[in-house]
Amino acid sequence: MKNKAIVTGAYGAIGKAIVAGIAGYGMEVILVGRDENKLKQAIDDIHEIHPDAALGYAVTDLSRKSEIIELSEAWEGSLQVLVNNAATCPRSRTETPEGIEMQWAANVLGYYWMIRYFSPHMREQTDARIVNVASYWAGGLNFSDLEYKTRYYNNDEAYRQSKQADRMLAAGFASRLKGDGIAVNACHPGDVVSKVSSDLGYGGNETPGEGADTPVWLATSAGAEGKSGLYFEQRERRQCPFMKDRAGVERLMKVCENY
Repeated sequence: MKNKAIVTGAYGAIGKAIVAGIAGYGMEVILVGRDENKLKQAIDDIHEIHPDAALGYAVTDLSRKSEIIELSEAWEGSLQVLVNNAATCPRSRTETPEGIEMQWAANVLGYYWMIRYFSPHMREQTDARIVNVASYWAGGLNFSDLEYKTRYYNNDEAYRQSKQADRMLAAGFASRLKGDGIAVNACHPGDVVSKVSSDLGYGGNETPGEGADTPVWLATSAGAEGKSGLYFEQRERRQCPFMKDRAGVERLMKVCENY
C-alpha cells in the first residue's frame, strides 16, 4: 500500500508541481482545493508527465473550518505527508460566509485547521512530515487587527502578515507534535509566476518545478528527516526571528484555536 500525501492549493502553478514531485517518489497524492474542474485538470496535466502517478482529489474550501473537519472525518487510512500550500490574495477585502477576512481564513486558519484535524491521521506513521509553504515575503503581524477590521486593507501587507503567521504556526505545531514523531517545517518556494504573485503585482523568474523544489525536498528527502520547527529557503535552513518568538507563537496558536 502506498503512503499517502495531501497537497492543498494543488492546482496552482507551484501546487501542481509539488504534487508531481511527491508523486514521483511513489506516494499517493490527494489534491485539495475548492474548484473541482481545476482539480481534475491538474490530475490530467500531471498524468501526461507521470502516467503511473497515484492521484486523487477532494473538493474543499480551505477557508472554512467546517469543510476541513468534514474532509478529515471522511479520511480513510493514515497520512504520511501534509503540504499546506493554498493561498489567496484578493485585491480588496473580502470575507468568508462566516465573516472572517479571506486571507486570514485561507492562508492562516486553513493551515492551522489542516494540521489540527489531520495530524491525528499521521500519528501512527514513521517519519511523518508537515510542510507549511510560507514565503520570505513575511512580516507585519498585527495582533490588534488581524482581519483588517479597522485599518486600511492592503493585500500585500495582509499577505506578508499571513506568511509570517504560517512560519510561526510551524514552530507552534512542531513543539506540540514532537512527541508524536511528526515533523513540521516552513519554507519559501521559488519565485514563480502564479495567480498570487500576479495579484501582488510581482512576477517570477523560476519554473514551477524549481519553485516546488524545497517543499518537495522537505516532504520527501532523507536529507530533511529529523528536522522540525525550522524555516528553509533553497533547501537551506534560514534563521527566522518570527519562529524564535515563543511568546508570539503561543499567542498566535491561542488566537487560531479560538476561531
